[in-house]
Amino acid sequence: MAAGPEMPEVPDPVGSGASSPAPLRVLPEAWQPLLRRPALAELLGHPLAGAALKEMCRLLPPRVAVHSLRTFLLADACARIHGTAYDRVGLLAAAAFHDTGLVGRTPLGRGGFPRRSAQLLDHFLARQQVGTVRRTTLTRAVREHMRPFPARDAGPEARLLHFGVWLDVTGRGERQVPGDRRLLTQLAPTPWFAVSFSARVVACGLRRVLPGPPVTDR
Repeated sequence: MAAGPEMPEVPDPVGSGASSPAPLRVLPEAWQPLLRRPALAELLGHPLAGAALKEMCRLLPPRVAVHSLRTFLLADACARIHGTAYDRVGLLAAAAFHDTGLVGRTPLGRGGFPRRSAQLLDHFLARQQVGTVRRTTLTRAVREHMRPFPARDAGPEARLLHFGVWLDVTGRGERQVPGDRRLLTQLAPTPWFAVSFSARVVACGLRRVLPGPPVTDR
């Protein structure tokens, strides 16, 4: 992976370590090559990171979970190359939850699965006693990750999550972190992932429920 300056981390509010970290040995075998990458390995002892990984293991199908880990690592590589400071543990949590809205049969409203994913992340962060400002920043990153391009006023977490997601699925932005995508897919391969992921997104769209017409006063 690309080397670069160490990124400062936004500390958790007091009491945010409500859940114990997920030990490396209890996480899926397919994750292990990615979890040993320095950007992830150095976060494994953090309570919020451990709780997010355990929730990702519980909520996501294996291939989608691997995509989420690669997303974080690609985002971190981009940040290191450009010297971008960001909330590292928070972005890992956002990456862990950014596709959780694709799972389950709950009807989706406006905003589709990214909005549902953001809601699930917000509930998780609230249980971890993460403050409102930090939660708002991270849930916005998840809510907007399917936009063609980040919003102009998007913060570093939103821009980095967007970069990592699109690079891992489509290859867009590969020149910014040359070689990283190929390395990560070799370490944790998910053959034909882009095709299966697109099919999942389409299937998810079929259960979208839009609000009905407003009631007219009589």
